[in-house]
Amino acid sequence: MQRKRTIEKKQTDSDQNNSSKTNSADKPSGQNANPVSQEGLCSQVLSVGKYLLLFIIIPPFLNYASLQREGLLLQPEGGQMIDVGLGQKMYLTCKGTGQPLVVLDAPTGMSSDVWFQIQDDLSQLTKVCTYDRIGLGFSKRTLQNETTGVERVWRESTTGRMVDDLHRLIMEAKLPKPFILVGSELGALNGRFYSHIHDWEVSDLVLIDPIPEDIFLEDVWQQYWYKELVPYLQTLQFSAASGLSRLLLIAGWMQPPITGENISEDLIRRQKYLLSNPAHQSSSVDEHFFLNESVSQVREIATYKPLSSRTSVSVITGDYYDALLPAHLNSAVEKFQEQLLAQTYPSAKQIKIPGADRKMIYKKPYEVSKHLMKLVKQKKPKQESQ
Repeated sequence: MQRKRTIEKKQTDSDQNNSSKTNSADKPSGQNANPVSQEGLCSQVLSVGKYLLLFIIIPPFLNYASLQREGLLLQPEGGQMIDVGLGQKMYLTCKGTGQPLVVLDAPTGMSSDVWFQIQDDLSQLTKVCTYDRIGLGFSKRTLQNETTGVERVWRESTTGRMVDDLHRLIMEAKLPKPFILVGSELGALNGRFYSHIHDWEVSDLVLIDPIPEDIFLEDVWQQYWYKELVPYLQTLQFSAASGLSRLLLIAGWMQPPITGENISEDLIRRQKYLLSNPAHQSSSVDEHFFLNESVSQVREIATYKPLSSRTSVSVITGDYYDALLPAHLNSAVEKFQEQLLAQTYPSAKQIKIPGADRKMIYKKPYEVSKHLMKLVKQKKPKQESQ
């Protein structure tokens, strides 16, 4: 009996082994490879995920670290941070000596670097100051929880607030008055508002390619401004925040706006720093986004408080259209600029620079400087005789 059971047991074991081999042989080969294939796929996904994670995290981190270092090293020579109150600090750069003082206010969303050549030219005759508006360049944004009555009236990044900021800057820096105020585009809006409010402080107002407020009543202009330009600037802001702008600049696929033979390496580095700085780009977006509100503020102040007859007005424009704008929009800007001068400043001196467009202050700075130097020379004898 014992022998028979052993034989039966061996026979049973043999049958089970044969059955196992048969079942194994009957399975398709793909089923055996499936666990291995799934593991390989998971490994590939993890590998790709790691690279994506590195790409998402590392560029912003490196960009932030670089911005902290560059913010201290790239400040313009001779500049200073002025505490203007309300948690705000504004960057002011003055060159030259003497009177009359000339104050330069930059175009929409741009730092004071756009005036580099004009400031150097004028500083040979008199004292010239440029500044960065709040949030732009090296000026710091205001703290949101610190406000006064004025700040409750005018939204941040609108002309009313910018003029209040500039007035506090001039008072804190103890700049001499009256002075010549020169503004380009949004800077021209600010100059107009400032001259109407603080008329005794401004002896001469110079408007370079001024933004006519009535242009924003045109649907085609609003369509361009808010459907094309502002979204493009928001893309630049995201690109700066993600660190992509710095990579594009390193690769040479993005160029700073101010270029040319006489541009210093420090200025080029500052331009790249600002293109990579999300805080600067955010303030640029805000200035463009709230420009409609800014022109409304200027329209109201020009209506209810006309400019003093003591303040002379000069307007400098070019005879070239902006290459980035369609022809019909360029024509609309020109038409409304003419209406602005005829209705608001009929006695203004008009100067047209051949071959210049709205970028003239850094594309053709010598032509602009030439006219400003004439004005300074005219005012000097009056200042010196007092």
